[in-house]
Amino acid sequence: MALSVRDMTGRSVLVPDVPNRIVSLVPSQTELLYHLGLGDRIVGVTRFCIHPDHARQKATVIGGTKNIDPRRVLDLDPDLVIGNKEENDKPSILAMETNVPVWLSDIYTLDDALHMIRTIGSLCQCEQDSIELSQEIDRRFRRLPPPTGLSSRRVIYLIWANPWMAVAGNTFIDHMITRMGLVNALGQQVRYPIVLDDELTALAPEVVLLSSEPFPFQAKHEAQLQSLLPDTVIQHVDGEMFSWYGSRLLKAPGYLSDLSLRLTEHWSDQ
Repeated sequence: MALSVRDMTGRSVLVPDVPNRIVSLVPSQTELLYHLGLGDRIVGVTRFCIHPDHARQKATVIGGTKNIDPRRVLDLDPDLVIGNKEENDKPSILAMETNVPVWLSDIYTLDDALHMIRTIGSLCQCEQDSIELSQEIDRRFRRLPPPTGLSSRRVIYLIWANPWMAVAGNTFIDHMITRMGLVNALGQQVRYPIVLDDELTALAPEVVLLSSEPFPFQAKHEAQLQSLLPDTVIQHVDGEMFSWYGSRLLKAPGYLSDLSLRLTEHWSDQ
């Protein structure tokens, strides 16, 4: 038996009652599937599915999130493929969806992420575990103290160098930034714009956050930014805590709280 459901992009997907051969195209959702006890059902993952660390040994690697090999996916004979509208490339999705069910998430806010967690639990017959997980994540975020210490501090969150690429508005990372009380200096732009040196200088953010992924920022990049923005706080951050919207969200509130405290203490010492 199969059930027709709508994914988070509005597409109708025919999903089997109990999916037993799952391909996961997104690292954070792979980790979520393992957290829900579904690891034995996963037959395909991307090369970026690093949590848990044995995921790529137990399942077939089907490419990266942006360069999936549809033929390799279809050869695995999956009964469900789980991906994401933003993280996966559209041509690969189109190449697969005529042959296998492809369910896509579309995540911009914490509420979106919690909805995704519950939905995947429902699709994979572990609904109660997914409800309890989403409730616990929600509780931990609700316990975050009010971000009064960072109110109105302007930030740029960088994800690439040469050229600089930043996170703009209407993204999950932007949502997490605002949960800290910071103001995204590029919040009126969309997606992931390239930012030139003179634009950085003109924006004059009070904080620049250097994500640990997807680009490995080094000391030379920090020095380059500090020369452009001598009065700006440059802070390396764990990108997974800002962008992974599965079970890793259990750890995000504590991380964001500690980061907020460090930044607040910096300005209180001035």
